Amino acid sequence: MSIPSGAPVAVPQVPEAVHRRRWAILAVLMFSLLIVVLDNSILNVAVKTIASPSPTGLGATQSELEWAINSYTLVFAGLLFTAGLLGDRLGRKKILLFGIVVFGLGSAFAAMSGSPGELITWRAVMGFGAAFVMPATLAVLMNVFERDEQPKAIGIWAGSVGLGIAIGPITGGLLLEHFWWGSIFLVNVPVVVVALIAMAVLVPDSRDPKPGRLDPLGVVLSIIGLVLLVYGIIRGGELADFTDVSVLLPVAGGLAVLVVFVLHEKRSSSPAIDISYFRKPAFSAAVAAIALVFFALMGVTFFSAFYMQSVRGWSALQSGLLILPLAVAQMVFAPRARFVVDRFGARAVCTVGMLLVAGGLAAFALFDATTPVWVMCVVFFVQGTGMAHVMPPVTVAVMQALPREKAGSGSAVNNTFRQVGGALGIAVLGSVLSAVYRGDIEGHLDAVPAAARDVAGESIEATLGVAEKMGPAGTPLVAAAQDAFMGAMHVTAVGSACVALIGAIVVALFLPGRPPAGQPAAQDERTVPVEA
Repeated sequence: MSIPSGAPVAVPQVPEAVHRRRWAILAVLMFSLLIVVLDNSILNVAVKTIASPSPTGLGATQSELEWAINSYTLVFAGLLFTAGLLGDRLGRKKILLFGIVVFGLGSAFAAMSGSPGELITWRAVMGFGAAFVMPATLAVLMNVFERDEQPKAIGIWAGSVGLGIAIGPITGGLLLEHFWWGSIFLVNVPVVVVALIAMAVLVPDSRDPKPGRLDPLGVVLSIIGLVLLVYGIIRGGELADFTDVSVLLPVAGGLAVLVVFVLHEKRSSSPAIDISYFRKPAFSAAVAAIALVFFALMGVTFFSAFYMQSVRGWSALQSGLLILPLAVAQMVFAPRARFVVDRFGARAVCTVGMLLVAGGLAAFALFDATTPVWVMCVVFFVQGTGMAHVMPPVTVAVMQALPREKAGSGSAVNNTFRQVGGALGIAVLGSVLSAVYRGDIEGHLDAVPAAARDVAGESIEATLGVAEKMGPAGTPLVAAAQDAFMGAMHVTAVGSACVALIGAIVVALFLPGRPPAGQPAAQDERTVPVEA
């Protein structure tokens, strides 16, 4: 077939030497991403063990467990945007290597923690390192693949998240059955070493060739605003009260600082992020969908571990194996989501995907202490299928809205909204779970010594711990605790499903539909050098 003389010819933007090894580079990026995702999913199945008294665990309280998760989230979310900007300016490979090293050191020290406070501190260090890893992987991906292959590569990249979700709980369960709790962090160290060697050999460096002058005020404002906002959200979940002054002040302060950040960026001659991108309905809808789906999912992920281990009595390994259908669905469908988008359009695919996620979350409201395992597997598979048809299209929408040289910034925006949404999910849905549980269990604590009643009503783990110390007299309290938790879980599941439904409405209204036949999607042909 001849090419018309007037037709534009696509000029490759990626050097041939890099282009030839692009799939090997993607494998290394997936490996790096896997470390970050795997560690968080491992921790979800280990919370019960870490809550156990020494020497089995650290005797962490419910609040300390939440901070072991949230200290990571706080630092990670606060630095994501800055890390993406630094990658665009200093080189994404350098930032990626730096982040992996810090994450590995944090993991090693977290494994040796002697108290919940030490664990919280080293988890924060791990979050610091992960903040430099996550945006860099996606930014490098955008710079080693041509535009027509980017949806396929992003689908595989998103599928690796599913792989991490699968491997994490299973690995965590195996480690906890044979080793002490710190092994779930120590296992990261050899993985980090392999990732560093592979990155040094294969991954090319890339940066923005014309980054403009540095915007230190914008960077500082973004860090302060995000840290204050996420801290307020976490504090609200910890207290199960979003009207407390210690919650309202940081949330209001964070929002105010972020407003100042937006105003500054609009007036800056060299902004850290071009705010005008948010005026595009498709871009804004994509980042909103990312935040909403993780808001709904992270809250359910947090309480499902307690449902499976505290109510059903399964081990950490058995609980991890039950997450496998969700991960398999993501690994199978995420790389193929682009074909469905090509046929039906991003709007239809993402809307249906969000509805599947909502349906899977709502199904938790029907679970009880005897729900068949196969039913749970089907529900998790439906959730994974829904996410696999949401995350790749919206990530493509965000990343292809920005030119390649701003890939780090685009990746940071994508991941910042994901982390803030996840933190909100854990905090808001966790506080709903805690408030409903406490309200239901209080009437069953009459037989508990007065000095222990307040602690016994904090969580199902605390109640079961008190019941165990009471001996045979605590048997009725065990049944009451499980019933109260199931009621609280049902309420929380309905709330999370409603959030996913809001996400379905957002993408249905604002994401683009299928382009008319013969009309390609708008493309950005700006180039950026890649150092081979």
